[in-house]
Amino acid sequence: MHEEYLEKINSALFGFLPRETLREQKLIDAMKYSLEAGGKRVRPMLVLEFCALCGGSVEAALPFACAVEMIHTYSLIHDDLPCMDDDDLRRGKPSNHKVFGEDIALLAGDALLTLAFETLSCDKAAEAAGDRACRLAANTLAGYAGCTGMAGGQAIDLMSEETNAPYEVVSELVQKKTACLIQAACELGCLAAGATEEQRRAAARYGEGIGMAFQIQDDILDCTSTDEELGKPIGSDEENQKSTFVSLLGMEKCRKMVEDYTAQAITALESFDGDTKPLAEFAGQLAKRKN
Repeated sequence: MHEEYLEKINSALFGFLPRETLREQKLIDAMKYSLEAGGKRVRPMLVLEFCALCGGSVEAALPFACAVEMIHTYSLIHDDLPCMDDDDLRRGKPSNHKVFGEDIALLAGDALLTLAFETLSCDKAAEAAGDRACRLAANTLAGYAGCTGMAGGQAIDLMSEETNAPYEVVSELVQKKTACLIQAACELGCLAAGATEEQRRAAARYGEGIGMAFQIQDDILDCTSTDEELGKPIGSDEENQKSTFVSLLGMEKCRKMVEDYTAQAITALESFDGDTKPLAEFAGQLAKRKN
């Protein structure tokens, strides 16, 4: 995808953070700490790519992109907490709660979640994308991030520990916990550009395809990589006695599933008239990633 988008995303993202204050400064520092961890910015990049593909402007899509990244970052902070996955590392750095404490980390996640919807409804977003697009974006993101989306997937994940969950349950939790927010990013890009309903559905299929492939590849790497390569502890799924695609289906079947979901994503791009090569190449890169 277009690397020049990265600088725009980072600049806009930190521009939406609250101004420094005396009394809440530790909370703001905790929010900034996890946002600065960065990662690949996959989700906001997808927002901008789909907006451009549908003929929209980067400026219109930037608040939407930032909102998705805030949701993603809050989910990572909460995922790492002792009451969830209890991970001490995130992207090669100490997890938020290891630096700021569990209480502030919890609040940092809460604050980023609410800031996402403040960002979607602010005057800057409405002026760039229009009131209707902002309303639809907020509704779409809430649906994908809430109890029937990402949060619901996390709940299924927690309830599936030590239960030898079957394939159907694992598939549902991955679709909700991982793929939903990627689908949201793709759809929000379309909304920022005023795309058609058909294009939104195609973008959602692309997001589901790369989201599922991403998580299955993650399960593979959890068995074949190292802590240093991934930037987070490996083997945590086995330690928590969680069923994964790898434990249920084996490595070779999982590699085939990554190929099939990647093909689904690339096929979905046929609904667009613009240059889909960057998104097709990105799907292939995700399928082959090593970290």
